[in-house]
Amino acid sequence: MNGSANINGRANVEQALARLNFKPRELEPGHVWLAGAGPGAPGSLTLEVLAALGQCDALVYDALVSPDVVAVAQGAELFYAGKRGGKPSMKQDDITALLVKLARDGRRVVRLKGGDPYIFGRGGEEALALAREGIPFRVLSGLTSGLSALAATGIPATMRGINKAVILATGHAAGTDDDIDWAALARTGQPIVVYMGMANLPLIAAALLEGGLAPSTPVAVIVSATTPQERILVATLTTIAEEAAAAGLASPALIVVGGIVAMRAALAGEA
Repeated sequence: MNGSANINGRANVEQALARLNFKPRELEPGHVWLAGAGPGAPGSLTLEVLAALGQCDALVYDALVSPDVVAVAQGAELFYAGKRGGKPSMKQDDITALLVKLARDGRRVVRLKGGDPYIFGRGGEEALALAREGIPFRVLSGLTSGLSALAATGIPATMRGINKAVILATGHAAGTDDDIDWAALARTGQPIVVYMGMANLPLIAAALLEGGLAPSTPVAVIVSATTPQERILVATLTTIAEEAAAAGLASPALIVVGGIVAMRAALAGEA
């Protein structure tokens, strides 16, 4: 019975895809498509990105892209351009130069990033460089990790009565002259989703407390969202840095600060 149901389910999916009448655009030689792979799970790929992977003959991909997703680009030459904080990695100028060279060599290029290329993925920088070099390019959006990771772990990004906005911020520059005004973000009273902030979590938490957020403000750290390695820790603003360190949590991770975090327990029937 279960086997028949599975077969029927697959047939229904194939029929649904056929009914969409999806006709992907052609990836032409000398063109670069900047694409987002979503938060991690292959199921997060959009149809457009999937079609692009099937057409490219050169794939330049980041560290957060799943090996299963990379494998979709069968026959393509692979170029790893992953960045990891504190570890040796390609410089951004070198990545951009590689994209330009591949395009000028007449390759069909996909530049694949985790999440969405225009949300803290430096996709805008790469698009600008390609435009200045006269390289035809296209941007294929992906599910941004800052929102889809919340949904995957039971946290609604917006909830009536809790918030009217969501702030996406980067935490890599915390404590430097290039830092953002955490106190100003705290004063908005709106939830904050922090990318690339794990190394600076103590600094960020302290700055938000100094900015006026209550010590009891719930905070979640979501590691490797949507993948088999996914982990989530929920604590308060005063304890999150210590608890995350004790749990050995590290990047890739998102930090979610605000009342929406408390909804996770409520939706799970725990509160």
